[in-house]
Amino acid sequence: MTSTTDFSESYLQYLLKGDRAGCSAVTKAYLQQNPSIKDLYEKVLKAALYQIGHLWETNKITVAAEHLATAITEGILNELFEQIITGKKYNKKVVLACVENEQHQVGIKMVADVFEMKGWESYFLGSGVPTYELIRFIDEVQPNLLAISLSVFHNFSGLIKMLEAIRVRFPVLHILLGGQAFAHIPDTSLSQFDNILILKDLYLIEKYIDTINAKQHD
Repeated sequence: MTSTTDFSESYLQYLLKGDRAGCSAVTKAYLQQNPSIKDLYEKVLKAALYQIGHLWETNKITVAAEHLATAITEGILNELFEQIITGKKYNKKVVLACVENEQHQVGIKMVADVFEMKGWESYFLGSGVPTYELIRFIDEVQPNLLAISLSVFHNFSGLIKMLEAIRVRFPVLHILLGGQAFAHIPDTSLSQFDNILILKDLYLIEKYIDTINAKQHD
């Protein structure tokens, strides 16, 4: 049996070569061994992309190579979408977006898929949405939860400004935060905001969703 680490390393090497077919083959082989898409996301794709991010931050690979790895992985996620849809639905909605000026949306797309697996209606906005447009969309949709991704640490000040603006319009909206940048950010750094939760992996997010879903049936 191939180890998860080996799958992740193989996926990483195919990403570095820009080989989408190779990446797709790795994901299919992994799911044959372990049919958990959540495990695939967390232990293979996310682990490899974090390595890509580190290589980019340390100037070991180019921006073009990093963008290609991201595009390939987004394509893989799209291939898997049919396996994500569940027949069990909850009357819950989540809006998902990146911090303004962030360009890394794969992680928050994985989070959107986990919500879909759990029967929520996900509104995945991804990257490039100005804060004022995000606020307008939240006002239209009236979600139960907002999820925001921060991948690059130097955009932390942008996250603060974004949260301040959102809190003016939606003072009690629950907000879920995550992303690679939080490996370098203390949980207490956002203590000035209420109803904020930082969850650093898909398993914690799944547990959080399960808790909310269970309350609906109490």
